[in-house]
Amino acid sequence: MNKLHVLMVSACVAFGLSACGGDKPAETAAQPAAQALLTVPTDPADDRAWRLYLTQAVKQNMEGIRSSPFMYYLPTATAADFEDQFNRQADQVAGVVAQGVLPGNMLAFGGPEYAKMADLIVEAFTGASEGSMKDVRVLYIGAASEAERARPLVEATGATFVVVEAK
Repeated sequence: MNKLHVLMVSACVAFGLSACGGDKPAETAAQPAAQALLTVPTDPADDRAWRLYLTQAVKQNMEGIRSSPFMYYLPTATAADFEDQFNRQADQVAGVVAQGVLPGNMLAFGGPEYAKMADLIVEAFTGASEGSMKDVRVLYIGAASEAERARPLVEATGATFVVVEAK
């Protein structure tokens, strides 16, 4: 055996038979990655913890999404500039929804103020064109009871509405 042959055999063993044209696919490629249990931050004012939590929730819902998600976050209502942040986010989301989103994309919404985030979604999707967001995923991370107000408006656009219950 020459050195090249030994290296190729070693590579096949290291990467599994499927990487070298074997009959059996690698086990890890066929199985989805295990999802970590999400835990809602206990402090509504801890922006860093909330952003990390929301990022993890989005990552767990990326299957089939081809582009980086559009993520919208609202801090706690006690933040000094909460109303300004809400208004800016609402304007931005309304503009995105009015323009339309290409298939294979995701809009993700979350933060400690579940009701206000649902209000933002309702406001942005009111009057959106029917069928304008086919094959788009809209992810709401918060209270399921709040999400139900937004569901009919989002689904009328053809988007898939996914709720991650913040527990």
